[in-house]
Amino acid sequence: MHAPVESRRPTLGFVLLAGALTAFGAVSIDFYLPALPDIARHFGASPAAAQLTMSAFLAGMAIGQLGWGPLSDRVGRRPPLLAGILLYTLASLALTRMPSIEALAAGRFVQGLGASAGLVIARAVIRDRYDTTESARLFSLTFLVLAIAPMLAPTGGALLLARWGWESIFLVLAAFGLIVGVSVLFRLPESRTAATAAQAAGETPLQSYRAALADRRVLSFVGAGAFNSAALFTYVSASPALFIEHYARPPSAFGWIFALNALGLVIASQLNRAALTRWPPALIARRGSAAALAFATLLLGLSAVGVDDMAVTMALLFFGLGSYGFVSANASALALGAMPHRAGSISALIGAGSFLFGALASAITAPFAAAGPLAMAAAMAAGFLGAMICIRRAIRG
Repeated sequence: MHAPVESRRPTLGFVLLAGALTAFGAVSIDFYLPALPDIARHFGASPAAAQLTMSAFLAGMAIGQLGWGPLSDRVGRRPPLLAGILLYTLASLALTRMPSIEALAAGRFVQGLGASAGLVIARAVIRDRYDTTESARLFSLTFLVLAIAPMLAPTGGALLLARWGWESIFLVLAAFGLIVGVSVLFRLPESRTAATAAQAAGETPLQSYRAALADRRVLSFVGAGAFNSAALFTYVSASPALFIEHYARPPSAFGWIFALNALGLVIASQLNRAALTRWPPALIARRGSAAALAFATLLLGLSAVGVDDMAVTMALLFFGLGSYGFVSANASALALGAMPHRAGSISALIGAGSFLFGALASAITAPFAAAGPLAMAAAMAAGFLGAMICIRRAIRG
């Protein structure tokens, strides 16, 4: 049987480091968002082509986690984590010298491969140490660190863009990778349990994935996280064109708009921590997904009949995206709790599904983002509907 390594509450240092590891993806996306129009002009590319560099990063995040996760079950958490951070840092430096939009997209893919190690292994480390409910609480707590990225990064990215150009954004990302890598080297001990090591020694990564996906609970909660993330990344990828081009707001104003919606995520994630003291994670996730679907459907309906007001769009996005905070942490904790001795592999499935669905959703909606909120609202409603169906399927099972 698997037993968490620690029963005491996590230290502030562990929460901050786990949050920083989880934030690799968000930092790399949100710093970059205000630069998309400038990058398109620099390379003489279309806005859709610039948006595809975002999809390339998300694809790298999805694919990379499938490798790092089971590897961390077999060799331990620290070696692949440090290797991934090193790859991320070097790729970030290389991205300042790309000759074309195609090369930039390829570099973003490699950067995503490296960034994925932090996200997938951070989840596994948390599950190594804590049980399902405490893991869900800790996922919500690390979201405070994660939320700093969407609240501050677009504004920081816009300032870097205005003063030193888009290349400076990747230099800052390289510095972030270096700082987190040094912190892992000296502050994060190995957490892989003996049960996880024994399980990984007796099966291949493919066998581990097959066993996990054969479990109804794992498959359903992984699916819920994937659909939920598709809705979130639809908003993330579409929002620059929607607010900067369609609503004609400058990049500096976009940073504050993005931060306001991120605040909804922060509030919801912390309400989720409080709710977990009274209700089980599955019930909270089910109700959160239903609320998210309601707000996204309302935005879709208003957009379909021609209501296109920025204040209305922002209000519905604030509450709809806030509902994400009640789904993501709980679905992840429940999937990991179903098979804790395969924490690395299941964490990889959670992350790969989330970023793969996110990449597909952002690629599909990118060409329509500047035309208004209709396409974004439709994709978000579809994502939240899929998440709700998966959660209800898991609960029935």
